Amino acid sequence: MSGKKIAGLLALVVVVGAGAWGWNYYQKIKPFQDFTDPETLTESFRTAFQTFGGTTIKAPESTLAFRRLDGITLPETFEYEGETHTLESMLDATFTTGFLVALDDQILLEEYYRGEKASDRHIMFSVSKSFVSALVGIALDEGKIDSIEDPITKYLPELSASGYNGVRIKDILQMSSGVYFNEDYNDPLSDVNQMGLTIATGGSLNEFALSLKNKWQPGTYNNYVSVDTHVLGMLLTKVTGQSLSSYLQEKIWQPLGMEFDGQWLTDGVKMEMAMGGMNVALRDMARMGRLYLHEGMIDGKQIVPTDWVKASKTPDAPHLMPGKENAGSSNPNGYGFQWWTPIEPHGDFFAAGIYYQYIYIDPTTGVVIAKTSSDLKFTDPNEPRKKDLQVAAFQAISAHVATQMKERSVFAAD
Repeated sequence: MSGKKIAGLLALVVVVGAGAWGWNYYQKIKPFQDFTDPETLTESFRTAFQTFGGTTIKAPESTLAFRRLDGITLPETFEYEGETHTLESMLDATFTTGFLVALDDQILLEEYYRGEKASDRHIMFSVSKSFVSALVGIALDEGKIDSIEDPITKYLPELSASGYNGVRIKDILQMSSGVYFNEDYNDPLSDVNQMGLTIATGGSLNEFALSLKNKWQPGTYNNYVSVDTHVLGMLLTKVTGQSLSSYLQEKIWQPLGMEFDGQWLTDGVKMEMAMGGMNVALRDMARMGRLYLHEGMIDGKQIVPTDWVKASKTPDAPHLMPGKENAGSSNPNGYGFQWWTPIEPHGDFFAAGIYYQYIYIDPTTGVVIAKTSSDLKFTDPNEPRKKDLQVAAFQAISAHVATQMKERSVFAAD
């Protein structure tokens, strides 16, 4: 039985057993059950803000423009694990809704599928984490945080009773807090689904974070804990005195010249869902990629500190390094400050969210790729994961574009 069916059955038991109270409870959780229904998944992901509500991040009057560059093609095929795949089949198999390839400020390809439009704000899920990381770097640069070597409890003493007691901010940034968290979306009793239930029933994610316990020595094991990012959100609201949306609007959205308003889903007490609640248009995802391509600077404006960008994409401990045989990590990809590095990196890095949302950046070629998706089979236990397949496609696109640009430069010189 699927996780969705089990959750529905449990909800029915609650309704029958608890009468009117149970019915009200079911009405609260039903939108979250419907949210990942394969029949409506694509529409759900571009209307999440209308369904659940939250805060708006206002775009500035002046937009950071993209130009269009013609004559550069993408590869038709790419190699992954000894097999040849087509780019078209990859986009189709991952139920892509938006795909943009840029060479710095020049768009090579921008396509929308399954009814998506350029103005749609698509939920990015964990790509949101990389935006939160940027805000932490800005707050550190502004002196609002003394050092990421500090324990989080220096700023949030209420976490002393949780698994975060004494854990360094740096370890939280690197998903190495030591806190145990089961992120199995197919298990209705997993931590991630209990967290979803907390949100659905109007609860507080801050309170949920207090309930988590420690399992590993902090700073020794990379375990993907979405609540780590929420704790970073708690830190930011404490030290800045602003909401995450307000701080993001002031420090990144407006200075970077985003084209569309951003949207951030909130929990029952109006705290932003830091770990995955941002809804962003595809071109604005690419603008964030351009910002990190240029190490935090755009048009002479240093928006995110250069040193922070460099540290964010650089795994700096054995348990964070990329590699399929990395015993100190629950993931084969490398990890920095809420940014991933591929299994076989060459300076490239990416932000990623469930159901296959991406911002991919290759500073060696200047290529930025933004992708939104609504993979109907993402939670199917019989369906192979496609994360590394997509990153291999991105790397092939980047190399292909670089080759064509080099050939064009040689031709122009002749």
